[in-house]
Amino acid sequence: MHELFPNAELIINRFHIIQLMGRTMDTIRTQCLKQLDKHSREYKVLKSLWRLFHKANPDAQKSRYLFGLNEYSTEQNTIDIGTDTFPAFKTAYETYIDLHDALMGRHADELKNIITNYQPNGTPLDTAMHTLRKNLNGVINAAKSSYSNGPIEGINRKIKELKRACYGFSNQANMFTRVYQLIA
Repeated sequence: MHELFPNAELIINRFHIIQLMGRTMDTIRTQCLKQLDKHSREYKVLKSLWRLFHKANPDAQKSRYLFGLNEYSTEQNTIDIGTDTFPAFKTAYETYIDLHDALMGRHADELKNIITNYQPNGTPLDTAMHTLRKNLNGVINAAKSSYSNGPIEGINRKIKELKRACYGFSNQANMFTRVYQLIA
C-alpha cells in the first residue's frame, strides 16, 4: 500500500472515537449504578437520564420537567447530581466532553494533550485512552481532516433499512432503482 500511495495517512473516523468514549462512559455509569440505592436521586439520574451524559452542550439555563427524576431541573444540574457522587465518573465525563469538543472543534494540539496527559485511575476509561494513545496519529489526523465517511455510513444504513422493509426484490434492477430514489 505504501508503494502505491506513498503520501497516505491513517485517519480514524471521528464517529468511532466518540463511540468508544461513549461506551466507556456507559460502562462506568453502570458500575456506579450498582453501588447506589435504587430509590436515590442519583440512581434515577444515572439510570433513566443517561442520554444527558452524552450531550456535548447540556442546557444550563432552561429548566424543564425530567421524567426519570420526576422534577424540574436544568440538564446541567441533573448531570451534576449524577457526577458529584462518584469522582471517577466525574473525571470520565469531563474527559469525554473535553475530548469531544477538541475532536469536533478540530483542535489537534488540544486533543493530543488530553490523550497524552491522561492519568490512569483504575476505570475502563484507562483502556479507552490507552487505545487512543496507541493510535494517536490516526486520532490526530481525524481532528485535522475534514473528511468523514459519515455520509456513506448514512447511505448504507438507509439501504439496509430498505432491504429489511421490502423483504427482497424481484430483480436487482428494481432494487437499484429504489436505492437511487431513496438517496437522491
